[in-house]
Amino acid sequence: MTAAGPAGSTVVLVDRDQLPAAAVPLLRSTDAVFATGKVDLGLPFAPPDLTDRALAGPLVLVTDDLDDPAAAALLARGASVLAAPRAGAALLDAVAVMDRLRSPGGCPWDAEQTHESLRVYLVEECFELLDAIDDGDRTALREELGDVLLQVLFHARVAEEHPDDPFSLDDVAGALVAKLVGRHPHVFAGGDPAVHDASTQQVRWEELKQQEKRRESSVDGVATGQPALALAAKLVSRTARANLPPDLLPDDTDTGARLFAIAADAKLAGADPEGELRAVARRFAADVRAAERAARAAGTDPATMDADTWRRHWPGRTR
Repeated sequence: MTAAGPAGSTVVLVDRDQLPAAAVPLLRSTDAVFATGKVDLGLPFAPPDLTDRALAGPLVLVTDDLDDPAAAALLARGASVLAAPRAGAALLDAVAVMDRLRSPGGCPWDAEQTHESLRVYLVEECFELLDAIDDGDRTALREELGDVLLQVLFHARVAEEHPDDPFSLDDVAGALVAKLVGRHPHVFAGGDPAVHDASTQQVRWEELKQQEKRRESSVDGVATGQPALALAAKLVSRTARANLPPDLLPDDTDTGARLFAIAADAKLAGADPEGELRAVARRFAADVRAAERAARAAGTDPATMDADTWRRHWPGRTR
């Protein structure tokens, strides 16, 4: 009897029953196509004697496990493997690179860094990511996301070396998975009657967070190191959900209280005061650059401009 799996046979590895795109034409052009028992794609399941059958030509076996007996037998007879890259596979490469940089024989600068020394870079990279988002620059967005990811990898690698309380990137990711699953019972636990749209999900998220962390105050957990305008807006958002009456918000006449009141009014109206102020600041910076370019084009050094010259070259001004 001729063994199945002559030259040209292929084992297609699927992930969560998702076929690699390159496998679709292969399945259409091959007469003998089978699947292992755990794959539900409407294909005939591979019989126990598949590898002992006499077949006229190459066959395709779709499986989610290369150790499946039929898959292993075909691979032993020279079948090739077709698999789509698993989502997140490149993250393992990034972890390996970070480990190499931090380990003996790696980069001396990387080896010296601590959580404290890396703080400034985390802040800078987050703001650079915000710039890429505001600019709509997809290339910069991809790069800056990578730089923020580097900070996560770096901090997790440093944390592994803590003498008393070490933890790894796997611990970080595991805690994140548990949090996401726990705070989305409407997705992972068969439903949640309290959630029926994005708004109710946001309320439910905060309720579950408060239960998990056993917070004593509605403002516990608010990061006070964030920009002051964003901090004011976050505090107002939290206290509004706790039904704090608006008349108890700061109402002094000093500059700080007035700025807080503006942030509070914007947040209670559904706006993002931090984002809106950043947008105005970015437009202002763009106007400054445009005026300086116009001055140079007119033969004037921007460093020597007086008030009238600034006004003459300011975008939108009538000359």
